[in-house]
Amino acid sequence: MNFMEDKLIDLAKSAGFTNAEWIDVSQIVCDRKFREQCAVNACGVYGKCWMCPPDIGEIDALIDEVKSYSRGLLYQSIFELEDSFDFEGMVEGGRLQNVRSRALDKGLKELGYKNYLHLSKGGCGHCSPCAKAKGEPCPFPEEALSSLEAYGINVSATVKGTSMKYINGVNTVTYFGIVLFRED
Repeated sequence: MNFMEDKLIDLAKSAGFTNAEWIDVSQIVCDRKFREQCAVNACGVYGKCWMCPPDIGEIDALIDEVKSYSRGLLYQSIFELEDSFDFEGMVEGGRLQNVRSRALDKGLKELGYKNYLHLSKGGCGHCSPCAKAKGEPCPFPEEALSSLEAYGINVSATVKGTSMKYINGVNTVTYFGIVLFRED
């Protein structure tokens, strides 16, 4: 690992993430079936958020975009819950994941990074509700983030090749994000 890679891991941890590590894009497992899961609308935001399907683009093009990068900084947040039914704790963890992801993104931009793809937890969460619900354009297109799953990334299969765990014990919820870079 080089100095800048170490610095970016430190940046992720200073943003509040529990873990961060580098992976090669070849380790990322993509599956177009995740778009079908989005279309079922279990989360309630399909077609209601600019950074979610179907508005972010066609799934095969998004998977091709992911595969066009060479390396990724994979990160995770692990949150303790009161119990396995602590929905409020899960929502708060998701909100904090989005806040941390935007802090990481801001740090990357301050370091001069421009050409990267940053994906985090689903449903962007920058605006509540999303401007799309009001028929307005995204007011923060440079800060809005799509999810790994919306781009077809199978997170549980991808993390198997890392030191991170997808499930981190009873009464926890874990959220992931990734910043993809091209080698110059």
